[in-house]
Amino acid sequence: MPKNSTPRGGQPARPTFSPGQPPQVIEELRPGQSIALLKELHILTREGKLNQDTRRKLKQVYHLYQFIAPLLEEVSEGGKTFTLADHGAGKSYLGFILYDLFFNVAHAGDKPAGIIYGIETRAELVDKSRELAQRLGFAHMAFLNLSVQQATASAELPAQVDIVTALHACDTATDDAISFGLAKQARHMVLVPCCQAEVAGVLRKNKALSLSKTPLAELWRHPLHTREFGSQITNVLRCLQLEANGYQVTVTELVGWEHSMKNELIIASRPATSSAAKTRQAQVRLGEVLGELNLGELRSRFEVAES
Repeated sequence: MPKNSTPRGGQPARPTFSPGQPPQVIEELRPGQSIALLKELHILTREGKLNQDTRRKLKQVYHLYQFIAPLLEEVSEGGKTFTLADHGAGKSYLGFILYDLFFNVAHAGDKPAGIIYGIETRAELVDKSRELAQRLGFAHMAFLNLSVQQATASAELPAQVDIVTALHACDTATDDAISFGLAKQARHMVLVPCCQAEVAGVLRKNKALSLSKTPLAELWRHPLHTREFGSQITNVLRCLQLEANGYQVTVTELVGWEHSMKNELIIASRPATSSAAKTRQAQVRLGEVLGELNLGELRSRFEVAES
């Protein structure tokens, strides 16, 4: 497709207007973006406008794309066929906008060989995503009505997946995405956790015993602190788990805290050659932290994959 032609996904982004009114210039939209897609996702109104809530949502996805785009370029380098699996896809905001920005904008004239999978347990959302992808001509997308456990063993997915994403995956859904990524030997995982409660529940259950064993239990003695500390330590354990499986991990903010309170971004990449010493150190430290915090019953949740 020539670079100056219109992408199949809809007309290029441009100022929007209503008769008798001055045009609204939407600075957030990228040249070449599918207006039709953004309207279908209800990010733009029927009149082609943004409200404050959708502007915030679009900003989050754009910022996440800045982290994912270099990974997509890497795994598609030299014409390689890449795969990206988005877990807990929901309405597939992330997958659709990733597709549009990478295939239709960044590579409008030279589509890379690859496919973006949206994995979701709610059948009605999978059906709607399939219909939308077909309607907009997003041919390199597939949507699967599967749980994480089913997806790990499904013949509908390749044995190895290059990139695993999970945006605002609630509670243990992030752990499920990590387990999938480990099983599929993912080269990269990009995770934005949300609403972690499982670890806090175990901390709460074992609080009396922990208080008798260590003064560190003061960190989660009060209910509010239990919730907040539980959320924080959950992500610490996830990072250790990834490092214990040979990944290099970076933790940063997704966007400014004024835009979202669920703001932690975990990026894990598997190097060509991992450090056996660092991997072993992370494995030992992971076990020590679980033991120190009386979280031994969660050991299987944060287990190290068999090599």
